[in-house]
Amino acid sequence: MRRLKAEWERHKLILMAFPHDNTDWASDGKLKDAIVPFLRISQAIAYSQSVYILCKNRSEIESLFCSKNNMTFIEVDFDDTWTRDYGALSIEEDGKNRLLDFIFDGWGGKFKADLDNKINQTLHKKGYFGITPMESIDFVLEGGSIESDGEGTILTTSSCLCNQNRNGGKDKSQIEEILHQYLGAKRVLWLENGYLAGDDTDSHIDTLARFVSNDTIVYQSCEDPADEHFHALKEMESELKNLKRVDGRAYNLISLSLPEPKFSKDGRRLPATYANFLITNSSVILPTYKDISDKKVVEIFKEIFPSREIIPIDASKLIEQGGSIHCSTMQIDY
Repeated sequence: MRRLKAEWERHKLILMAFPHDNTDWASDGKLKDAIVPFLRISQAIAYSQSVYILCKNRSEIESLFCSKNNMTFIEVDFDDTWTRDYGALSIEEDGKNRLLDFIFDGWGGKFKADLDNKINQTLHKKGYFGITPMESIDFVLEGGSIESDGEGTILTTSSCLCNQNRNGGKDKSQIEEILHQYLGAKRVLWLENGYLAGDDTDSHIDTLARFVSNDTIVYQSCEDPADEHFHALKEMESELKNLKRVDGRAYNLISLSLPEPKFSKDGRRLPATYANFLITNSSVILPTYKDISDKKVVEIFKEIFPSREIIPIDASKLIEQGGSIHCSTMQIDY
């Protein structure tokens, strides 16, 4: 029997990839500024557990750190920094760890992804995942598109997984069968509503709603009727209220206020969301945006995770390229 592990379960390491001069981060000539949030995130992780840092120039990235405890620097080429979507998925099968390598196609062919799609095989062949078996699967699936409670329930969005640009537009029943076969999904909860302007992922679930335990979901809400997200996020909220746990009871729901609108220099709205947090073995790394809601959200997470340290990190730079903290990290267990 297989199961996709929940993020709050203990894991070996977090995988990250630092911006380099051939990534989109270098397009505005401010690559050094782009690296700053990656430095802060990796340092926060390494305080208590291992982090693998992919880098095009190992010596250059290593030189940025005063302390390298719990850090492993891996020189390898890659297209982009969003390891959440091309990093291997960690499952448990009959009590043993396994890794799954799904196809990554740049969010439906929007961006080049050939190098990213090879990362898992490269790391596995070089022994970075020990002797843990890794299975390659002929199916497009990004880590940010699914949420697991660790007990067989998968939460996702139909706008992403059923999109024509991923697997030819397979329907829900076909996708559910694949998620059952490879992830051990006993049931799939689908959201039909919810999006963020500026998002390239076709509404990844990790920007909208997240499991924080097997009976609780936190979600991105919007209370401003004038905001373009108001109606879609209200519809999503209604859907979440109608979802049932395995025992038939409703989920405990905790809303996160939508950050005030953030824009790029050319006027594009950026996909700022508090739902894109990372749960490590001892902490929760929470994105903030120099926003009026930052402090309130930090306090909410302190109540949700009383035994974990809450580490807020400014993710304003990350959303300029369409992602945030969860997008830039992937937990690996082997």
